[in-house]
Amino acid sequence: MADKQISLPAKLINGGIAGLIGVTCVFPIDLAKTRLQNQQNGQRMYTSMSDCLIKTIRSEGYFGMYRGAAVNLTLVTPEKAIKLAANDFFRHHLSKDGQKLTLLREMLAGCGAGTCQVIVTTPMEMLKIQLQDAGRIAAQKKILAAQAQLSTQGGTQPTVEAPAAPRPTATQLTRDLLQSRGIAGLYKGLGATLLRDVPFSIVYFPLFANLNQLGQSASEDKSPFYVSFLAGCVAGSTAAVAVNPCDVVKTRLQSLQRGVNEDTYSGFLDCARKILRNEGPSAFLKGAYCRALVIAPLFGIAQVVYFLGIGETLLGLLQNPQP
Repeated sequence: MADKQISLPAKLINGGIAGLIGVTCVFPIDLAKTRLQNQQNGQRMYTSMSDCLIKTIRSEGYFGMYRGAAVNLTLVTPEKAIKLAANDFFRHHLSKDGQKLTLLREMLAGCGAGTCQVIVTTPMEMLKIQLQDAGRIAAQKKILAAQAQLSTQGGTQPTVEAPAAPRPTATQLTRDLLQSRGIAGLYKGLGATLLRDVPFSIVYFPLFANLNQLGQSASEDKSPFYVSFLAGCVAGSTAAVAVNPCDVVKTRLQSLQRGVNEDTYSGFLDCARKILRNEGPSAFLKGAYCRALVIAPLFGIAQVVYFLGIGETLLGLLQNPQP
């Protein structure tokens, strides 16, 4: 069966709605994933996702879990729209006379989609990571300052705690990066993002298409919404865990601020080598279950919105308003 053709504006609307709903639901888990991936041996502040979220609420308040969400909410619409639209575009041009795509062609379509999306994904992740990790670094510095103060209290006057430095905003970060490094500053970690997102799309899109087809009867044009949701969840979580090592490296490379005594990296291979040497192979799976919990509903919701055709319905209402 040929893939159903959907207009580009409808794809943009579907991708935008799906992204906004998904990000709102799972962003706190994504924040925990970033902080767990960035902490290094000897500087561990969090033992698990729940521990990270509880400590974040205590130190930064409820909305501390949503630091950096504005960046995602702003850029997730073009990111998801590009990803879904590009996959459909490549699937359409790789199909022969409406025949079902072979697995290799499905993987090529996913590869094209993953390559296209990094145009938006890289700067979005770059800004989001700085905002998400700022709370971890501030808390670490506060703990170390308190320990230093306790060690000097034997007969000396206790030091006065310095006021906390103001945390950067996305606008300030963008301006500083553009002034100091140009447009390349926003695209730091581009190679690592490609190494994460291209394999992710190669795994995700063919797996989703085949799982979704299992729930589609011969008499129906498309699968029921719950099949699309479950297929998106399973395919998304599987692909997320598969590429988690690249996500750990990408997160470390894109973090501009380091905690005390934390390693710095010169590139992808240098980062991977230092993580393996200093933290062991298990470090490449840091935040894997968080990432699976983020990606599963995110892509499940995306596919439900996409297959329900909410964008087409909204466009139809605008083009043919009821009297």
